Amino acid sequence: MHGHSYMIQVAIEGEIDRDGWVMDFAAIDVHAQPLVKLLDHQILNEIDGLSNPTSELLAVWWWDRLRPTLAELVEVIVAETESSRCIYRG
Repeated sequence: MHGHSYMIQVAIEGEIDRDGWVMDFAAIDVHAQPLVKLLDHQILNEIDGLSNPTSELLAVWWWDRLRPTLAELVEVIVAETESSRCIYRG
């Protein structure tokens, strides 16, 4: 067994509001941080839905959990390194 450090990026889109934002980053964190806590320092193979935790399947896993409550979501990027990443757009 070996470990990875992943970089997860969440992209949203929508209309810019009167304050100049589509969404406050802190509001995105409300959706993302529970998932980070669930995965951080865990054996991903043992997480429900991640028995085969490829970057591609990890991106889908994130999408499936974020999209129901984050309607502005347009893509999830999972990167293992600076040059190895997967982009999932639902």
